Amino acid sequence: MNRILRVLLWVSFLAGGCGPGVPLPVPLSPEPEVTQAISIPPPSTLPARLTLTFGAGELILAPGAADALVEGTATYNYSALQPTLQTEGERIRLQAGQGALTGFPPLSNLVHIWDLRLAQGVPLDLTIEAGAYQGHFELGGLALTGLAIQDGAARVQLSFSEPNPAELAIFRYQTGASRISIAGLGWANFGTLIFQGGAGDYTLDFSGQQRRSGVVTVDAGLCNLILIIPEGVPSVVTVESNLTNVHAGPTWSQNNNTYIQRGDGPALTFLINIGAGNLTLTR
Repeated sequence: MNRILRVLLWVSFLAGGCGPGVPLPVPLSPEPEVTQAISIPPPSTLPARLTLTFGAGELILAPGAADALVEGTATYNYSALQPTLQTEGERIRLQAGQGALTGFPPLSNLVHIWDLRLAQGVPLDLTIEAGAYQGHFELGGLALTGLAIQDGAARVQLSFSEPNPAELAIFRYQTGASRISIAGLGWANFGTLIFQGGAGDYTLDFSGQQRRSGVVTVDAGLCNLILIIPEGVPSVVTVESNLTNVHAGPTWSQNNNTYIQRGDGPALTFLINIGAGNLTLTR
């Protein structure tokens, strides 16, 4: 885990629970490292509604589960982090057992890695709940009907390298002071994308074959926001903040606070509201 994430996790922990008169947590000693196999069968009712509740560490997702909805490994060096599984019909929750920690592990010694593969061809409503972590997500080719990600101070690289064979109704991403990069959104087949962030660096790349029109809203604090929109994709970007510096490429025309790119095919409509910072429209 990099140094920045360690500091951010400590800050969030102290802000949440260590005010005046509250004793500092007891440091924990690491235990022998364990790698646990994960295998979750698909439910009988579809779409599967899968929630991954993670916390701090490194979370890796990719397609490729052979005979299961989810398969892979969880590696950890505190027994309290052992993942637990809850199922109720089509609802499945895989959760890191962090609630059982009686102290606080030194982050320099923390090992917590989930390396998971997800089934292709199974309709999936996916939710990811995480804290201060690193995420590496390849979601191309998954039949996503819904996608929601909520995290804290994070460093996430998410990509769609293949088309989503299902219609993704809503893709919602809520984050804190983070660095988020999402690539291949043209392959995601979304109808609505809602991105909410704090202070950070955010890149939304709409490369790929856009198959239907989509609406994108971005609400964030002080940030650098880059929108990568291929030339020829008809797009309208409305900027609501007066404190935003907008840098638009040569394919864009401007009408007051609205930026327009001409093209053919399914269109993208953007509503951008950031507290202050920079917005770059590029291809």
